[in-house]
Amino acid sequence: MQEQTEALRHQLEYRKRLMDKINEIHSADNLNTILIHIKDSIAGLFSADRITIYLADAKRNLLISKVKSGAEVQQIVVPISDTSLSGYCAITGTIINIKNAYDHHELKMIGSNLKFDESWDKKTGYVTKQVLCVPMKFQNTLIGVIQVINKKGDIPYDDTDISYAVELSTSLSIAIHNIYRLSVTTKVIRHRARYNFLLDKNLLDDKILEKAAAHPDVSKIGMDNVLMREFGITREDMAKNLSFYFGTEFIGYDPTAQSLEDDLLKRVRPERLNKEWWVPFKIENGILHIIIDDPSDLGRQDMLKFVYPEYKRISYIGAFREDILSYINLFYNYSSSSGSNSSIDDIINKLDSSDDPEIESESQKVSEQDSVIVQLVNKIIIDAVNNKVSDIHIEPFPGKEDVQVRMRIDGRCKVYQKIPYKYKYAIPSRIKIMCNLDISERRKPQDGKIDFKKFGPLNVELRVATVPTAGQLEDVVMRVLASGEPIPYDKLGLTERNSRVLDACVRQPYGLVLVVGPTGSGKTTTLHSAISVINTVDTKIWTAEDPVEITQRGLRQVQVHPKIGFTFAAALRSFLRADPDVIMVGEMRDQETAEIGVECSLTGHLVFSTLHTNSAPETITRLLDMELDPFSFSDAILCILAQRLARRLCACKQEYTPTKTEIEEIILEYGKDEFAKTGINPSEIKLFKAVGCPKCGDSGYKGRLGLHELLEGTDPIKALVKRKSEIEYIRKQAIEDGMTTLKQDGILKCFQGLTDLKEVRKVCIK
Repeated sequence: MQEQTEALRHQLEYRKRLMDKINEIHSADNLNTILIHIKDSIAGLFSADRITIYLADAKRNLLISKVKSGAEVQQIVVPISDTSLSGYCAITGTIINIKNAYDHHELKMIGSNLKFDESWDKKTGYVTKQVLCVPMKFQNTLIGVIQVINKKGDIPYDDTDISYAVELSTSLSIAIHNIYRLSVTTKVIRHRARYNFLLDKNLLDDKILEKAAAHPDVSKIGMDNVLMREFGITREDMAKNLSFYFGTEFIGYDPTAQSLEDDLLKRVRPERLNKEWWVPFKIENGILHIIIDDPSDLGRQDMLKFVYPEYKRISYIGAFREDILSYINLFYNYSSSSGSNSSIDDIINKLDSSDDPEIESESQKVSEQDSVIVQLVNKIIIDAVNNKVSDIHIEPFPGKEDVQVRMRIDGRCKVYQKIPYKYKYAIPSRIKIMCNLDISERRKPQDGKIDFKKFGPLNVELRVATVPTAGQLEDVVMRVLASGEPIPYDKLGLTERNSRVLDACVRQPYGLVLVVGPTGSGKTTTLHSAISVINTVDTKIWTAEDPVEITQRGLRQVQVHPKIGFTFAAALRSFLRADPDVIMVGEMRDQETAEIGVECSLTGHLVFSTLHTNSAPETITRLLDMELDPFSFSDAILCILAQRLARRLCACKQEYTPTKTEIEEIILEYGKDEFAKTGINPSEIKLFKAVGCPKCGDSGYKGRLGLHELLEGTDPIKALVKRKSEIEYIRKQAIEDGMTTLKQDGILKCFQGLTDLKEVRKVCIK
């Protein structure tokens, strides 16, 4: 009887302590009070040695420890999956009560994939035995998981512990949900004053502010950037808004701005400016003007009075952080953030070389705003442009393998640098910020553009594509867009026949001229060079491109935007109402664009376009497969130029006489009958091979040249098109009309010492 009374008294005391904790939870006014102040008392409530409270990050599908007892690790990040104890509890919504975490049979009885990560205990020396995990949910929404470890007395957690843990998780879930809603509402009220201009212009409302305040990226990139990136607020509108809010001028980046005297700049190191987000800008009428991200920051204002005591008046100009970084780069000769004056190895040596993080996860990534990361990405891009690279590949790997950076030079990928694995999240995030992509979205591909003059010393654009890869990582590929003037027509490397035929076709009053080949084969460059021949003041030329890479004075060039419905087909229709003589459309991607292009060419316009096909004869069958009318198409076609790019031999090349076997192979590849028509004496053939020198980086190749096959729209070809003849008949007729195939053109250029057979065989089949 006495034992029962004692047990009842103990249970009542336990119950009272639990209710005290629950009352304490509901009386708390913020999340930190709930979790941090009562974590140890909660552990004592269950006689537990350790307790961890995880909160769920649904967007990234992770559990992140908000508070925990024990100081061995700073933070724990666990995927919401069936492979870990707390992850299984979260994904299934069930309670887990483990007697021995090292008992694999006990774990398998709960879930076939369930396992305990023993590496934690090995790192810390702690031994985990009993584990109780209880999910925290509110209205079927996962809030997090309570995990208590090792009950004192080395005994399992019983039903009473479980029932109290469930009560506790229910109270915590309600309190966290209510505080979260209250904090979002408070943020909205606070933000209303900051965004009053946008609210008055009906560019924002309270619902958008609430969504933005709750966005997970607010802490990383700020509310302003979230509104611009996610909710369609333009930089111009945001700049006006902040100008009204701060009561100061708000400016963008001007690459022509003049820097102040060296004496003023030398007082503060650029590394400090990168962290504090300000830079001295100009002096007018004895007033020093400072560019700063927050002109209302009194702390920094007091600090600046100390830095520049001789100026009684200091004026503050607002600017976005990325623009401030660009000004710092500009004024300090790009030696700080752009990294152009320092080597890539110097910048990598500045990276954190401290011990590896306890857990490898996105939550522990280096901040993408870190000044060294800014320097690193800028340096990669600057080196790529200076070395005439066409593509930059950022390739992270799972585990602790370094991030690989490769660059495509003259059509071949080469390893540029390896970067410590700790930065495999920060580098893609920085690149995403530069092109206004969603840094939190890592599950699906994204694409965008970087206007690099905003961030560094070069006026160049890059097309960016992100691709999710294994291990929840992302590859980033940046294509350096060619800019400047078109290549002169006589520098295209066309043979005498090809140059003559193409020149005659581009001077026709109407018809269709196509340039075909794979991505990156120089189709747009060739088109612009051909158009430059007829680009005169008495000819109206419209172009629709994606993107506009090469610019010509006299052309009216248009950038298409498929995402808003402004496609190539839509651009073509608008051109027809704009009195054109010549139309260039970047690519015939679909039947609609191809049909409109043919119609334009039949209504008195000269039309240029590109297509992704392997050869000139194949282009005809591809377009006919798009269900183009063969009669209209045959009337429209003037010529089709297929193109490839092969590496050009460097000046260090070495001449040699090929063996008899080599000559026989060359003649066989060229075609015996066709080779006989060239009139070349096989015994006089000389070839060249790559050697390598410092100018070409010991590769033996420097630059690229075009290989071409030009199908002329002769009457016999037009007749075959009308009959929808097979490709072999079209190719045979084109050769009879004087066409040399891609490989034949490449072999002829080998004889001229421009390239070698290995390069030709890499890019040509026939």
